[in-house]
Amino acid sequence: MSLDNLRNQSFPLKSKEDWKEKAEITLKGKSVDSLKSSTYENIILKPLYSQQDQKNVSDYPGGSDFRRGVHSLGYVTNNWKVAQRISYQTVEELKVKLLESAEKGQTALSFEVSDALFKSKKTLIEILGGLPAASPFAVNGKGLQSAILEVLAEQEETADQFTGYVGNDPISLFAEEGYIAEDFLNSWIEDVKNVNEKLPKLQTVLINTSTYHQGGANAVQELGIAAATGSFYLQQLLDNGMELEDILNKMIFQFSIGSNFFMELAKLRAARILWNKITQIYGADSKNRGMQIAAETSSFTKTIYDPHVNILRAGNEAFAAVVGGVQYLHVTPFDYETGSSKLAERIARNTQNILKEEAYLQKVIDPAGGSWYVEALTTELAEKAWQYFQQIEAKGGMLEVLKSDWLQIEISSVHTKRENDIYTRKQSIVGSNVYANLTEAAAQVREQTSDNYFNVDLTNTIKIKKMKSTRLSESFENLRKISGKIESKSGSKPQIGMICLGELKQYKPRLDFMRGFLAAGGIESIESGSISSLEIAKQFVLSQETKYFCLCGSNEQYESLGHEILSTLNTVFPDRIFYLAGLPEKDLQTKWTNEGIKQFIHINSNCYEILSTILTEMEVALDEVTKA
Repeated sequence: MSLDNLRNQSFPLKSKEDWKEKAEITLKGKSVDSLKSSTYENIILKPLYSQQDQKNVSDYPGGSDFRRGVHSLGYVTNNWKVAQRISYQTVEELKVKLLESAEKGQTALSFEVSDALFKSKKTLIEILGGLPAASPFAVNGKGLQSAILEVLAEQEETADQFTGYVGNDPISLFAEEGYIAEDFLNSWIEDVKNVNEKLPKLQTVLINTSTYHQGGANAVQELGIAAATGSFYLQQLLDNGMELEDILNKMIFQFSIGSNFFMELAKLRAARILWNKITQIYGADSKNRGMQIAAETSSFTKTIYDPHVNILRAGNEAFAAVVGGVQYLHVTPFDYETGSSKLAERIARNTQNILKEEAYLQKVIDPAGGSWYVEALTTELAEKAWQYFQQIEAKGGMLEVLKSDWLQIEISSVHTKRENDIYTRKQSIVGSNVYANLTEAAAQVREQTSDNYFNVDLTNTIKIKKMKSTRLSESFENLRKISGKIESKSGSKPQIGMICLGELKQYKPRLDFMRGFLAAGGIESIESGSISSLEIAKQFVLSQETKYFCLCGSNEQYESLGHEILSTLNTVFPDRIFYLAGLPEKDLQTKWTNEGIKQFIHINSNCYEILSTILTEMEVALDEVTKA
């Protein structure tokens, strides 16, 4: 074939129907529709997206509905700020860490606020003195925002040069603390007004959705809450005499970024669409309609056990945040829940440096732009979130939905769905409900301090249902704690004997499944080795101290050998408890149950409930023996 003929060759065009036909052959007769999945946002994800799914896409970054970012050249001209939130024990440690982090790649002054360390102006001045003047702030001041702003406003020579944000979201604090203090809210509005002229470049109005994210909210709820909270503050400040442009320049939104990569980056893009629509209704100029976003990797997704996996989780979440177009980013150190180490803090900070310098994300303008999947997901998410925002407004706004507990119940419902998926292992948490390491000892979780951020008389507040901050892995971590107590009392880990029927190749698949299943609760599997007769099975049961056993084998071995062995063992050892690995056909289940099987353990079992029941029974039995 000549070179010219080679150049003229092309692949035949294929239609969507051609793809569908080929896919269904691979699926062995199943429909392509069987590949569809539903998210916690009630969005149906398709297996294939095409150009027809892309609609309402803005022409360029920095324009139209701002989904593609607020700057026309993205991070090329407006790089995101590395805003690692610094934790500390003393004022001196904080000051040293702020200076050191600035030398090692941090580009924003970000730190946790503490009532114990910010009691006086002198303390604040000591911390702020000598810090890089050009670095913007990235601080959620909470109830101490007023004290911080007061000190900044008194720095006459530099006050008008402070940039970034020292913000507060009173409504999110109300949800965290479990009561609404309207006096605090009114005082906060006055603070924002009073420092407007003295600190013209500093943002002070924070809309913090992380509170709701940590409670289990889905992306639609987070976006609807952000829109409702933002519009509430906007209206309140307008009613109190501030100009629209001044208010918008004072506002910044904070989001936590979860583990669903595409949903999370679409969430940030959809957030800008919503805010553009709201501010447009208020009559804002296009230059003031772009949403400023501070993001943090989620604590909701992090684990105590196998904590180094948190590095991967945080890296994935940080990647989503940057691609989604944030202005400030905090990456959670992998051991934050047990007290951040220097190594973890360094890795967290360098995660952002890697995204900038090695992944080149600062060089690419809107890398997700034009993806049919991302664009379709962004649009659907924005539409659903707008409807949720309208629901909140129809019920009287953010304060009213918190007072009535409507919002708390809505979020709790989603959290329950997430938990059920974790319990049944439809969703995996590596190191917790799958691939748990039995030899690992977890460090103690850091104590959560509870300061009275409002500093008000609680008798003048309205009590509401508190939005509890949680982590998805906590339930399985609690099982491991129970397992640890049993081990400390008895001298050995809780155990279940594995009665392995037939040859290795016959029982190994279900044995491996049971090992992983039990390890999630800190329970050790004791293997019998190959069992081919009733006598060997009896000897194994007699040799074990545990009273819990599980039959493992193929369906053929269960039918040829299992029934005989189980019936006899149940008669000879009536105090023993027997489980079966796998789920027999319905017509066989009753027979197994009558012969002594307490429960069938299979891929769809509720892992948490089964392990919780076993460990509780073991702990109670051990306590009874100890008392006797």
